Parts: sequence; structure tokens; C-alpha cells
Amino acid sequence: MMTVDPLTAVGVLVATAATDAVYVQFTSAVVARKRLWAANWSSLWYLLSSYAVISYTENWVYVAFAGAGSWIGAYVSLTFLNRPPPNKQPPVGMCRRSGRQAACGSATNGHCALSTLV
Repeated sequence: MMTVDPLTAVGVLVATAATDAVYVQFTSAVVARKRLWAANWSSLWYLLSSYAVISYTENWVYVAFAGAGSWIGAYVSLTFLNRPPPNKQPPVGMCRRSGRQAACGSATNGHCALSTLV
């Protein structure tokens, strides 16, 4: 039976969480067309992912830790990516009450009244 080293398991979990967080940052930089930051995040992404792959190819049980770390990294990074500053008004055309986008001519469709649109 294969044994699991707790330190390696935590290392794989943290490395894959960081890998996914870095991947989200990389994607954000690509979408924003920031070449330098995209290249930096890409380099870090490969360094982190190589540690995880090398660790869990020694023992397939570590794949579960890699999956958990990946989920954690994506969830946490998207939680904190591009958070609006406090007290920021919603974009024009957004309903303050529901947070939904109001399409042209639909300001009184039951979701929003004109007084709740920004």
C-alpha cells in the first residue's frame, strides 16, 4: 500500500492552489492585453505546476490534493480579483435593487422601476 507524506500532500495542495490563482491572474492579464504581466504570470504558473506534477506522479493519491488545491486557488483568486472599491456606484443601466442589467426599454419589466436605475 502507498503511504502519504503529509508534508508532500500539503505542498501539492498549496502548489496547485497557487497555480490556479496565478492562472486566473495570467488570464486577466491576457484579457487586459498586458504583455509583461501575462509573461510574468505565465512563467510563475509553469514553475508552480511543475512542482505539483512532479510530486503527484510519484504517488497517484496526491492527485486528490492537487484537485482540492486547484479548486481553492480558483475560488479564492476570483473572489479577490478586480473587487470594486467600497461605496462604488453600480454601472449605468444596472438596477440598484436586483443588480441586474436593464435592457433597452425594459426598465419597467417588473425587475426595476426607473427610479432604481443608475
